[in-house]
Amino acid sequence: MELLVDTANLEDIQFACDYYPLAGVTCNPSIVKKSAAPKDFWAHMKQVRKIIGKDRTLHVQVVGLDHETQMKEAKELLKKIDKDVYVKVPVTQEGLRTITKLKKEGYKVTATGVYDTMQAYYACAAGADYIAVYVNRMTTNGLDPNQLFQDVQGKIEQEGLPTKLLAAGFHSTGQIRDAFTYGCESMTAPLDLMNATFKNENIIKAIDTFKNDWESMYGKGATLLQMKKK
Repeated sequence: MELLVDTANLEDIQFACDYYPLAGVTCNPSIVKKSAAPKDFWAHMKQVRKIIGKDRTLHVQVVGLDHETQMKEAKELLKKIDKDVYVKVPVTQEGLRTITKLKKEGYKVTATGVYDTMQAYYACAAGADYIAVYVNRMTTNGLDPNQLFQDVQGKIEQEGLPTKLLAAGFHSTGQIRDAFTYGCESMTAPLDLMNATFKNENIIKAIDTFKNDWESMYGKGATLLQMKKK
């Protein structure tokens, strides 16, 4: 199970590194615009890498629509950030060609923009390391992401493929839970949605009860480090 944060905001990334067993960071052009909009994109992404270190994965998306442009952009990402970047490529016909080429050249690739099981199968066949599935957009369009997870994960396990399903584009914590339940190995979500889990009133109430019971025995503000029997 892998937890990734979907943002380019440096403060959010640092928080996620501090508080979560974070496996990596993902972003795309829309996420970059919404969460950071840096003047110097390359310097910003190098700062992201500095925060997360080499042990966490960094997934950055190409912008071009045709194969030739995507290949040039991919090489630029690897040159100006580092060679360990996972190049995110949308699974279009042009993108599939790019994924296949990048994998043949030995690069790390995250196939993205996936809404359909056949898209995912093509990306698996091309050797993609991760396949990013847009959960909420599928649901909004009357599609079933959980069925996709089951079908594609079954194929991955049946054929012993190295590809990992990366659930993305969530609207609720319930969608994140379902993604893991139905077979995803990885998920990426914005920090506020990750944090939402811990705003559950039942969790807060239970912890408050523990605290109040302890203080009733050993005084207000008492901890295991400092207490006094009443």
